Amino acid sequence: MSGCFIETENYKFFQHKECEFFPCHKVKDVENFNCLFCYCPLYALGDKCGGNFKYNEKGFKDCTDCTLPHRRSNYDYVLGKYNEILDIVKTNHEKGYREEISEEE
Repeated sequence: MSGCFIETENYKFFQHKECEFFPCHKVKDVENFNCLFCYCPLYALGDKCGGNFKYNEKGFKDCTDCTLPHRRSNYDYVLGKYNEILDIVKTNHEKGYREEISEEE
């Protein structure tokens, strides 16, 4: 089988129909509801996530009406945002590191 490569995209979609919360958002097309990003990695991007969210009275993002990470077709979109997420993590890490240094001085 040398040189034979079969490309699939099965890794981009997962459903956990036995989950007591399935589906966790109201959708018309349950068969294409993707559980792969159960906890949305885009949440940290705030208003740059691209989803349908609003801020509640306490200032937290309310993603109740957002199905962006749960649509079968949006796997590539979510992964395309990972560099922005990593930038946030890096900035927060560096900020925390600088705060630790100033506390030690």
